[in-house]
Amino acid sequence: MGLLNQIIGAVVAEEAVDKLDPEAGFFKKGMAAIAGFEGEKVIEEKIDEHTAEKDDSAPTT
Repeated sequence: MGLLNQIIGAVVAEEAVDKLDPEAGFFKKGMAAIAGFEGEKVIEEKIDEHTAEKDDSAPTT
């Protein structure tokens, strides 16, 4: 689901810029889409790290 989530992140970021600044140009919207794409990837990595830490700290019997 990584690529799909990244695409969704890009679309959401672009829509957010459009709502905040209706006069935003192509460059601003493009940069927002890139930031959303890359930002989602970072968030997903952090969530994976967090769940791995939880699994490692769980007691084994």
